[in-house]
Formats: sequence, structure tokens, C-alpha cells
Amino acid sequence: MKVDRNSMQLYLVTDRSWLGGKTLLSQVEACLDAGVTFLQLREKDLDERSFLEEAREIGRAAKSRHIPFVVNDNLQVALQSDADGVHVGQHDMAAKDVRALIGPDKILGVSAQTVEQAVAAERAGADYLGVGAVFHTSTKLDAADVDHSTLRAICDAVSIPVVAIGGIGPGNILQLAGSGIDGVAVISSILAQPDVAQAAADMKRLCLEMLAK
Repeated sequence: MKVDRNSMQLYLVTDRSWLGGKTLLSQVEACLDAGVTFLQLREKDLDERSFLEEAREIGRAAKSRHIPFVVNDNLQVALQSDADGVHVGQHDMAAKDVRALIGPDKILGVSAQTVEQAVAAERAGADYLGVGAVFHTSTKLDAADVDHSTLRAICDAVSIPVVAIGGIGPGNILQLAGSGIDGVAVISSILAQPDVAQAAADMKRLCLEMLAK
């Protein structure tokens, strides 16, 4: 599966911090049905076996809806669960090594904060870039801030899709209009809300408005 730019519009990164007694699967399914176009499973604390079981379950939900699904950081879970691909950061395995291991047909996403990192990732075989943090975020405290001129420069420097990430919500998403991005990656602006389906639908509407400007 290769990345279509339209599939990058509303990119959801999972986080079990706000489940509120519900299952991650049920929350994810509600979001997928409400407008999420791309899904990343991110788990920092699950043991490997539980992570793999969850990836298979979440992956089936995404696949049945024809929505691309990648696993964050964990290459083995991505391969064993037959996810569509994997997303890696700058401090994880080198993108060219990941590409060699997953082959040409799996999706490879790479995080970038600079033009140099973005260009290097594309040369190494990345299918898309996650760029941020474009706004302050409490979800990923170690993320370097990326100003909007750098975001624009990254979009201009690469030919692959770019999604902005970091602190994006209804109150600031329209500030990203004209930056050249193909979509936004969000966590708390959907998953921390009392009605995740409504939050996803609202973010999708705003995302399309931002992209149209």
C-alpha cells in the first residue's frame, strides 16, 4: 500500500490515556467512522505480546474500512501484525534500514523537524513525513518546536506528503492554511474529548477548510 495524499488529511495517533472505561478499539472505530483517514497505533508501555494482539485487532478495524494503518516505532509488531507500515522518529532505527527490512510495498513514515531531516528521510525511502511540534503540546514533551516558516520550507523541499503534528486543535488548525501540508496528525483534540466521533467529525471539517484555503 502506498500513501495517497487524501489519506493523510486527518491522521489519528492513538493514546489510551483518555479511554474513560471504554476500549481502545471502540474509540478507534468511532473515530474511523467519523472521518479519520489514517491511523497510527502508538503504545509506550504495553508488553510486546499485548501490543501485538492490539495491533492485529486495531489493524483489522482499519483494513475493513480501507484506512491505512501503521505502528509507531515497533518494527516487529508492525511486521507480525501485517500492518500497512511503520512510523519512526529521528532517534529510532534509521529510515533506510527500516525500508530495507519492510520492503518496498509497506508504508514508511518518518518524523522530521528540519529541512535536512526531511530531505534525508525522503531519500531513505520515506513515504510521508510527520513534522512538529507545530504548536505546544503536552502529549510529547520532548518534541522540538517547528515554526511555520520551517514547516513551509519542508513542504517545499520534498515531494512526499507532509502531515503537521503537535498541539493541533479546533482553535488553531486554520493557522496552518497555506503551509503546504497534506493534513494534520492529532491525539488529544479527538481522543481527550467526551464524544470522540463528534470531535473527529469536527476536526475533519476544519481540516478540509484549512486545506482548501
